[in-house]
Amino acid sequence: MTLRHLRNILGLALAVCSAQAISQPAPSQPAPTVTLTNGKLRGALAPSGEAVFKGIPFAQPPVGNLRWREPLPAQPWPGIRDATTFSPACVQSGNEGASSSEDCLYLNVWTPTWPMRSPAAVMLWIYGGGNFAGATSDPIFNGEALARHGVILVTANYRLGVFGFFAHTELTRASPHHSSGNYGLLDQIAAMQWVHDNIAKFGGDPTNVTIFGESAGSLDINVLMASPLSRGLFRRVIGESGPIIAPPPLSDGEKKGVDLAAKLNAPTIAQLRALPAATLQAATGQGLGYLGANLGVTVDGWVLPESPIKVFAEGREQHVDLMLGSNSQELQKPFFPMPADLRQAITQQYGPLAPRALAAYKLDSATDPAPDPELGPVLAQWATDSQFRCGTEAELLWHTAAKNRGYQFQFSRPAVGKESLGAPHGSEVPFVFGTLDNPRYNDTDREISRFVQLYWTSFARTGDPNNHPGLRDWPDVPMWPAFDADTRSFMDINSSKDQTTAKPLAKRGLQREACDVYTDLLKSKLSQ
Repeated sequence: MTLRHLRNILGLALAVCSAQAISQPAPSQPAPTVTLTNGKLRGALAPSGEAVFKGIPFAQPPVGNLRWREPLPAQPWPGIRDATTFSPACVQSGNEGASSSEDCLYLNVWTPTWPMRSPAAVMLWIYGGGNFAGATSDPIFNGEALARHGVILVTANYRLGVFGFFAHTELTRASPHHSSGNYGLLDQIAAMQWVHDNIAKFGGDPTNVTIFGESAGSLDINVLMASPLSRGLFRRVIGESGPIIAPPPLSDGEKKGVDLAAKLNAPTIAQLRALPAATLQAATGQGLGYLGANLGVTVDGWVLPESPIKVFAEGREQHVDLMLGSNSQELQKPFFPMPADLRQAITQQYGPLAPRALAAYKLDSATDPAPDPELGPVLAQWATDSQFRCGTEAELLWHTAAKNRGYQFQFSRPAVGKESLGAPHGSEVPFVFGTLDNPRYNDTDREISRFVQLYWTSFARTGDPNNHPGLRDWPDVPMWPAFDADTRSFMDINSSKDQTTAKPLAKRGLQREACDVYTDLLKSKLSQ
């Protein structure tokens, strides 16, 4: 897997769109300024009145002796700091040079108006990219359109790859918490803490924060619902294509770290910290080869004291509102290596439960079923179910059983002319941010994007996706029912076969039979 393949799937190769540009304020409009504990910031105004502050440090640069340490609070700065330029991306393959740096722990803030007249709900975005790629400066994450719906939007960088998810026995021994690795998760928690402490100065309500993310970003925020370190820092969660997981133990990460040190002929942490960032990046590859299937996250005993999936199964995660979903056909060739014999793969995956699983996919005979118009061929159904869809349903079953409010969605808007491929991994992200100026999108896409943004911001404001006044413009759009174990209700966005119609549909029981078997498989593994 290459970074190019990942970015193609995630849609991160969009051309720079005009929404990226926030103009400098006219002479009659003073630039927005904010005074924080660390110093003053000067941002920029958009012509329609929104403000943006870019490149705000939320932690000290994790360089030198701070490489592979928990993030420390940012240092004060003198004078007025310019906040009109994005920071470099965190070090990653394919983004070398001036655009990539270990000094990358910065965030950005968009406001719907300036000055703010009353406290607004806050949304903090954690980007995807397999925990080895991604940056807030990507034009797809421009926050201007989403903030216009009445929220304060924050996007934050976090350490990636070997810099964000490196464990080692020496680091564990030196830690007062007897832990190492998960530095990328600690960066995300530091960004949440910064929002809690500072967002009121921008007009945000620190008691009404929603964290949301896609792919690895969704996986990360879901596991952080099981972390005591993030408790009280958010009120709601929106996860897009990244449900809860069962990470490996810290010892697995430590072994990987020790093996890397030997490969680099640098057995001590001091020697490893002395190596150039480019050397470490080159030694760990461009994709998931170093991080592994669980994206580098481990049960480290501190950030994650125990397996998050066990915490959810026992109803001990944070009691917050949860909106969780996936796309209709997440995984496709060549991004995801499909098995040559699906029946054999299902038999190996499910063991004693294989007969039920084969029946659920109508593979209990010699004839393969016809493709589903929305979910695709049975191979695509199984791949999406196994990696995203059924894990999403299991998490919602556990979370709502613990008396928490939950909502499920499926994003199923395909690209025009590619209807048979459904909606692949990451295709919903530009609809969430409203960054659809690329010619591949049409007016119907932009209409769909509008109600997606209304749903997301309504949930962030109130915990209910139906409560945005703007949804009254669509009197025939159905109410989005809450998820429960009986109905398994979800909103399908946009399931219409008519590519010119922008209308979601409320449905029930998404792949229910297959996902019931999957959930039973998880339960059997947890009981072992």
